[in-house]
Amino acid sequence: MEWVIWMASLLVGTILPFLFVLTVIVFVHEMGHFLVARWCNVAVDAFSIGFGPELLGWEDRRGTRWRIAAIPLGGYVKFSGDENAASQPDHEAVARMSEEERSKSFVLKPLWQRAAVVAAGPFANFVLAVAIFTVYFALAGRPAIEAKVSEVEPASPAAEAGFLPGDVIRAVDGDTIRDFSGVQRKVASAVGVEMEFVVERDGEMVTLLATPERRELTDPFGNAYTQGVLGVRRTAVDVTAERQSLGPLQAFSAGLDETAYIARRTVEVVGGIVIGTQSVEQLGGPIRVAQVSGEVAKISIAALFSLMAMLSISIGLINLLPIPMLDGGHLMFYAIEAVRGSPLPDKAQEVGFRIGLAMVLMLMAFVTYQDIVKATS
Repeated sequence: MEWVIWMASLLVGTILPFLFVLTVIVFVHEMGHFLVARWCNVAVDAFSIGFGPELLGWEDRRGTRWRIAAIPLGGYVKFSGDENAASQPDHEAVARMSEEERSKSFVLKPLWQRAAVVAAGPFANFVLAVAIFTVYFALAGRPAIEAKVSEVEPASPAAEAGFLPGDVIRAVDGDTIRDFSGVQRKVASAVGVEMEFVVERDGEMVTLLATPERRELTDPFGNAYTQGVLGVRRTAVDVTAERQSLGPLQAFSAGLDETAYIARRTVEVVGGIVIGTQSVEQLGGPIRVAQVSGEVAKISIAALFSLMAMLSISIGLINLLPIPMLDGGHLMFYAIEAVRGSPLPDKAQEVGFRIGLAMVLMLMAFVTYQDIVKATS
């Protein structure tokens, strides 16, 4: 009986939130490809959520097969003229097409249309994130916790710069600070960079110079990460939790800002992993995403949607990497085609796709291994 309860708890508490988050992100990504393809008059053979055997499917009046497949870890849109789900061109099939079919084949469309169709997937991921954050800020407002320093860590950059308890940070590098999170965001990506802080102290404005230091921290879910730290703290006594009400346009602007910040931080972290300044332990695969989805779902629906927005940004950015098999790889090939005046030879593209597939599979294997190690440690 205990294993039945455990399985039910796993299903409801972890698997279902994970599938909900991933399915929405994948659907929006593929719908971006689909809508722009339809706008460019490209025939769509299949729209699939998941890979592998079809569990449920139907065909619309334009001949597109809509399918839900057995392996719910991604999805694809297959266009007319594609050889497979990775959009490798099938020139033999195109040669057998009628003139009308050729006019709707993806591979024969102008370069700018093919690029637009490919870029639409990641773009849709960013649109989803902006939409989620906009709705959140419109309904809940924006947190506004005064950037008041409660404590200064000894021997920290803040202590060396002359910060004192009671200081209220009003500006960083000339930018006005609304709340404490604004300070944290400025400092997080400025390791080793001298910054100018304007603080209010006893009614007067004082300018201080400080250089954030790199420090390894742990998030609420046990994930280690590295970022810049100033060395100032706030205590519950000094925290006045307020929320600033936002109108529709203000909420949209805040949603854009939040999406841009998360995208920028994601690029910084990935870049740090590549050059060795960030730990590879920050990478997570399906198992870790499922665990975090379950943990976040227990907090609130709003927290789960916030996670969805952050993952949508990450997936959009990952798909823009110039790796064949990913959208960024296709865009790279199109850029080369634009420079050369003609596509790369089929053999070169095939080799590229094989290398890309190997890279994606190795990355998936690595992050899954990381997930298993974390889950069992």
